[in-house]
Amino acid sequence: MKKIHHRKLCFEILALVFTPAFVCCSGCGVVSVLGTPTSHEKKIPAEYNLAAVENSRILVLVHQPTWLRSDVNLRYYLTEAINSELKKRIKIPSGRLVAYDELSRFRSSRSDFSKLKPAQVGKALSADLVLDVTVTAFSLAEIIDTENYKGAMNIAGFITDAASSERLWPKAQESRIVKLGFEVGPRGQIPSVEKLADAGAHCIVRHLYDCPKKRFDHPDDKSDPGWQLWR
Repeated sequence: MKKIHHRKLCFEILALVFTPAFVCCSGCGVVSVLGTPTSHEKKIPAEYNLAAVENSRILVLVHQPTWLRSDVNLRYYLTEAINSELKKRIKIPSGRLVAYDELSRFRSSRSDFSKLKPAQVGKALSADLVLDVTVTAFSLAEIIDTENYKGAMNIAGFITDAASSERLWPKAQESRIVKLGFEVGPRGQIPSVEKLADAGAHCIVRHLYDCPKKRFDHPDDKSDPGWQLWR
């Protein structure tokens, strides 16, 4: 009887160990759950999975309004940063991204460019999708007696189907609003602009793929309620 009881007990233990839902407990705290992702493996699901749209040519179209006071070409830095993020995070090859120079030449050739809709620009440049990003606020000021800068930038982004003009992302609102800023940036104007552009690219692209949770947040993201744009 003792042998039978011992064998039965061994089978019960093995059944628990190899059950995916088995939980190892220490006191009242849960140590781990087999089969569930760790904090390093967890991902924030994409709002629009750009990686699933295979073979699509993508145009990143950045608008820098004329009334926006800026000494630098924000269109260039933000376009380059977003294209770089699309290649790095979503593995979109360069051949599927409309180069900034190609867009710039088209912009220069059209006196009515500002009146064209995103889908029209996309069609003209043989793009299937247009990631439209508008800079809605920008400020950059050198900190007195230093070469460092304080900067802030707001952007609004959305994706449009070039063929149908259908708004694909975001679905719950007109645009994805991102507010960025830092109190002490790197030394020099251009590095500070690049820092804002990189932060903006991250905060837009993170919604377009299954982003690892540990990578989702950004220290310069001030989009949550309670943050004010630094002046």
